[in-house]
Amino acid sequence: MGKHVKAKRYGRDAPQKRSTVGVALTSEDVWKILCADGYKPVMKCPEVQMCINVYAKLIGSMTIRLMRNTDKGDIRERNELSRRLDIEPSRYLCRSDFMHILVHALLERGNQITVPIYRDGYLEELIPLPPDQVALTAYGLDDYRISYRGKIYSPDEVLHFRHNPDPNQPWNGKGFAAELGDAVKSLRQSSATRQALKESPSPSIIVKVDGLTEEFASAEGRQKLRDDYIDASDDGKPWFIPAEAFSVEQVRPLTMADLAIRDDMELDKRSIAAMMGVPPFLVGVGDYNKEEYQHFITVDVMALAKEIEQVLTRGLLWSPELYWSFNPRSLYNYSIPDLVNAGKELVDRAAMRRNELRDWLSMPPDPEMDEIFLLENYLPVNLLGYQKKLKDYMAKLNGKGEGGDDNDGTNGHAD
Repeated sequence: MGKHVKAKRYGRDAPQKRSTVGVALTSEDVWKILCADGYKPVMKCPEVQMCINVYAKLIGSMTIRLMRNTDKGDIRERNELSRRLDIEPSRYLCRSDFMHILVHALLERGNQITVPIYRDGYLEELIPLPPDQVALTAYGLDDYRISYRGKIYSPDEVLHFRHNPDPNQPWNGKGFAAELGDAVKSLRQSSATRQALKESPSPSIIVKVDGLTEEFASAEGRQKLRDDYIDASDDGKPWFIPAEAFSVEQVRPLTMADLAIRDDMELDKRSIAAMMGVPPFLVGVGDYNKEEYQHFITVDVMALAKEIEQVLTRGLLWSPELYWSFNPRSLYNYSIPDLVNAGKELVDRAAMRRNELRDWLSMPPDPEMDEIFLLENYLPVNLLGYQKKLKDYMAKLNGKGEGGDDNDGTNGHAD
């Protein structure tokens, strides 16, 4: 019977889960070198934030207008919808604040989601969602969904602003984080080195001692030397030291110029500004350049503004004749003489009223300057032959007599 009894099997013990903890004992200086001051996102770099603030301030200061296409050109519409978006897009935000939030999220994250709220078919307000609580997920082959606090939105239910779209997911923006990584890392290392030099500067005095002397061969002996001859001396009074034991030399400590930190930081700042399209003088590098600033407004700022305009037009307007448009004229760096000269040319050619020129100069309108003003020398081509006749007519009205060569005042021209 015992032959048919199965032998007892002995298997190995199941592996036990063990938690391992790594502990390293280091000094404070070594910890700062290894771990610096903790993890910081790329977009939290001060220079990057300066560039983003430039975009946010400029776009937030532009008036956004509701425009209508007509056969005679585009005209501005002024109604409650235009006021809603230009003055009070939200209960708690004005246009400048709303654009500030929008631009920051757009450039930092690449995406910004705004939910329009309607009441009785009218736009009530625009609510920008916090970017940290928004997630974009692919849905099907070429669609996606927006999730926020457990609620799912489809793209046609929200205003989705995106910057620098991902080629693999065109509906997802990337922002500037990927391009700025190396430049920000180099700039932070330079800043850390500069801060370390400020906190722990090199000594400006080096004391050369006789190492064979037993008193100065140990740390206690060197401390006694400092206590007796250096630290104990009063300010401004000379030191008396034995010439046979040691000598004192003054040296110049390392500076940022010696390590080329200043040049490296300036180069990194220029690189960050160039990647974001911002003139370097706006981040504290170089001198002001008017042409460079005008180019920045025309190309970079207005390109970002066009992205916002198109999303607002597609998401808020049904009529194909209406569209949203920013007014960039207030951003250009005009001087008073430039405005006066440009306005004068337009007024002389009957392309502008003088009150419109006064509006450029922030002056109140004058009731006597609302008519089209035209000099007598500016005539249509088909009336150039009557120029002398008109001059004689104006002279007759002024009581100066006829100025023509003929007695009839026609100057040889038939009526």
